[in-house]
Amino acid sequence: MRIDLYFTPSQTDELALRDKSVVVIDVLRASTTIIAALGNGAREVIPVATVESAVKISGSLGGDQTLLGGERNGKMVEGFHLGNSPAEYTGERVKGKVVIFSTTNGSQAMVKARYARELLICGFVNVSAVAESLRQSPRDFIIICSGNNGGFSLEDSVCAGMLIAKVVADDPQGLSDGAIAGRSLYRTHGKNLLKMMRMSEHGRYLEDIGFGDDLKLCAGVDTIPILPQLESNVIKVRREGEKRDEHSVTT
Repeated sequence: MRIDLYFTPSQTDELALRDKSVVVIDVLRASTTIIAALGNGAREVIPVATVESAVKISGSLGGDQTLLGGERNGKMVEGFHLGNSPAEYTGERVKGKVVIFSTTNGSQAMVKARYARELLICGFVNVSAVAESLRQSPRDFIIICSGNNGGFSLEDSVCAGMLIAKVVADDPQGLSDGAIAGRSLYRTHGKNLLKMMRMSEHGRYLEDIGFGDDLKLCAGVDTIPILPQLESNVIKVRREGEKRDEHSVTT
């Protein structure tokens, strides 16, 4: 098993991810919010890169079963139903609904990896479920941290390191330099995840704009133990016993 870790999406491209197993992480907050939405009964989440794409898809689907969710610069997009706080995606709001989702960082990374053979969504809240899937059926995989406006994100990198530690423990074989670095960051900062997030650049920003409570939700480990997977540009929960898709995801 080889594990590669990219600290920002800009370190790779769509063609390099084609037919690969990929894990996308955006702890603050897209991954956590998508996991929360699906955990609370959303039928599916459709990640898109732009606000314009979200509105267009919403118009084509129509009906009261579709919600627009996401943010720009941490704040809900004007005209959307929901922002990017996992606390907003309650069962009352999202159960049975399709969420069209666009964010500054996370949805961009997911769209970039849309040609992967397998694309899993990971945060602290479901890290063991993702690790178990990767252990049960060993395969090479790539972790992409969504980062922060094109730059390095401490919380994403620590989460990646936790995932790697859960998959391979202390075995360094097959780890890229990035994967080794991510695991080291987890060992340094993984004892108090909330403290780590509060000192991170994006964590401080979210607290400044009134979303400090989201950090507590995003720092919870294995609080939503589901396995979201992107197939045909739609993220759904992979149910127990379902096989991972063996075909490329197409647009």
